[in-house]
Amino acid sequence: MNTSSIAATAVVVGVDGSADSLRAVRWAAGDAARRHRPLHLLHAHNWPEFAYPPAGLALPVAYESDAQETVTRMLTDAAAQARDVSEDLQISTESTTRLCVPALLAASRRAALVVVGSRGLGGFTALLVGSTGAELAAHAACPVVIVRDVDRTDGPNIGRVVVGVDESHDADLALAVAFEQAAFRSTGLTAVNACQWQVAGQRDGVASPIYGEQDALAGAQRALAESLAGWQEKYPQVDVRLDVVPGRASSVLVDASAGAELLVVGARGHGGFAGLLLGSVSQAALHHAHCPVVIARRPS
Repeated sequence: MNTSSIAATAVVVGVDGSADSLRAVRWAAGDAARRHRPLHLLHAHNWPEFAYPPAGLALPVAYESDAQETVTRMLTDAAAQARDVSEDLQISTESTTRLCVPALLAASRRAALVVVGSRGLGGFTALLVGSTGAELAAHAACPVVIVRDVDRTDGPNIGRVVVGVDESHDADLALAVAFEQAAFRSTGLTAVNACQWQVAGQRDGVASPIYGEQDALAGAQRALAESLAGWQEKYPQVDVRLDVVPGRASSVLVDASAGAELLVVGARGHGGFAGLLLGSVSQAALHHAHCPVVIARRPS
């Protein structure tokens, strides 16, 4: 695989012919069109182990040609789906015999964004997010989008971009991604901060305070407003809503994603262990959000 063929500004999307994959292609095409970026369609296919011939022998010509024909047709169909979204897209296609996750991770080192469906052809239907999406969210070198097949529900953030904000280093990156997405979508942005207080004697150690809750919420609201001030100056056209909610960040953000266009979270939150590549809040968003999810990863 030659990643130098991928433009540094490209939106890369994984293609495997599944319904979730084609849904991801259409999402990626819309994003590339809005942000005036090229779209790169990538299919990774490793030959099945049983198909490998003994050492020194080649694969049967018929088998290899049939496989290549299938891949070509798959990428052509995906490109047609993308063209349906925008006829002006600059589209490139690529197939590789590398395993799917290594191929997409390599692409992420060149791309501006990597997009995949929540489950591919090889996924177990009981899994909410397939292994490819989870691996990319934990290890990619650029932001990753998981396009989930979910029923759009009503909620307080219909048509808006929702971003989780805390005091972590990744929160600023999440805000950068969220404001850009909201600006190009010409929609509003809801910044959500989930307040938790450590309370001795609680089973999970976390609860709302018995006294002074309003003062605590007001302080969190002020801190949230301060963290967004610079971004609001940069994107004055974006309607910003601040939402401070008592509770665990994972459940608060999943609830906030109902009806939203997009949920943006950092790879690791304020309370995460430094050694974890993907925090518990990000994992909860991947598996349970009601809309596509962006894991805002810092370029490596």
